Amino acid sequence: MERPSFKGYMKILVLDLLREPRHGYGIMSELERLYGIKLSAGTVYPILSALKRNGLIEVADTGSRDRKTYRITEKGKRYLEEHEEELREIQAKMRAYRAFLEMGGDELRAAFKELFESVDELTDEQRERIRELFTGCARELRLILLGGGLYERD
Repeated sequence: MERPSFKGYMKILVLDLLREPRHGYGIMSELERLYGIKLSAGTVYPILSALKRNGLIEVADTGSRDRKTYRITEKGKRYLEEHEEELREIQAKMRAYRAFLEMGGDELRAAFKELFESVDELTDEQRERIRELFTGCARELRLILLGGGLYERD
């Protein structure tokens, strides 16, 4: 089976959240609260449109300022039942992602982005220092994961 994309993960998570009626902003807020995922309206509303087009959700109500509230349909509930194991796996991955962010993963991701954008301008000395940093960091991470302490630096 082909591994779902990030958007595929979001579709099933959004569908699961719609067991309780919610509007788009409520979905975005709940995804951030539960998993640390910050999605834009430009990501959430196309997902809602696709779910609605497939008959998995419907508009429950249109409130003030034409804010639509969505809810899962019977077809959507059956879909979640049929894909319960996949949903649990995705939820576990997203909880791990949130934990990664809480450990500083977001800062690390931003630093890597800066590195990628400036890699062509690095001096040989900078490249060597970064290589040493990466190698040492990888060793320490592996030791931590194995339950050990910090390795001795040269």
